[in-house]
This record gives sequence, structure tokens and C-alpha cells, in this order.
Amino acid sequence: MRTAPDLRTATWRKSSYSDGAGDECLEVADALPGLVPVRDSKNMTGGVLVFRAAAWTCFIGAAARELRPAQ
Repeated sequence: MRTAPDLRTATWRKSSYSDGAGDECLEVADALPGLVPVRDSKNMTGGVLVFRAAAWTCFIGAAARELRPAQ
């Protein structure tokens, strides 16, 4: 069984991939080696998803490819 990381002292930052209007905002915490905790910035006491860093990198890469304009 895996234990959840202690996020009580995590320092959160808004993702550069978030909507600038504040409607669709993610926050990530950086100080956990190998892990990327993600939460909804509008619901800071809600749930947190914790990804392995490699999985998060793959997800961001795929999302960026999907958002590129067709050439």
C-alpha cells in the first residue's frame, strides 16, 4: 500500500497551462521529487491528484500537441 504525500506544507503555483481568465485554473506543487500534485485553484480544500512526474510530463506533452494549430 502506498502512502499519500504530506501536502499540508506544499507551496502551490498556478500552472502556466491554466486559462488566464481564471475560469480553468490548475495549481501544482513542485517540492516533491518524482511527484506532481495537482489541484483546482478554485477549490483549494478539495481533492488533489498526484501524478508521477513522468506521467505528468507525458500528459502535458500530449495536451500541447492537441492544442497546436493545424498546419
